[in-house]
Amino acid sequence: MSFYAAAMPTALALAVVKTLVLIVGGVITFFAYKAYRRTRQQALGYLAFGFGLVTLGFVLAGMLYELLSVPLATGILLESLLVLAGFVVIAYSLYVT
Repeated sequence: MSFYAAAMPTALALAVVKTLVLIVGGVITFFAYKAYRRTRQQALGYLAFGFGLVTLGFVLAGMLYELLSVPLATGILLESLLVLAGFVVIAYSLYVT
């Protein structure tokens, strides 16, 4: 079995998992934003924004690599920075409440 044949199931699994992360993260972000719109509590707005950043970060590296031919290490760095920023915003949203 060649390297590429062995890597194909892993690549497919990764694509499925990243798609599920995008869907679930999008749903969480949507509900947090919906709660913010209903209550106008600033903390919920930050929470929605933080979850949006984390969700975007989790899917960014693969998209940049596959669609824009960005080096994988650069994509992973950008992904990690967005996830970090998202977690900082989520932590702040919990602090201001």
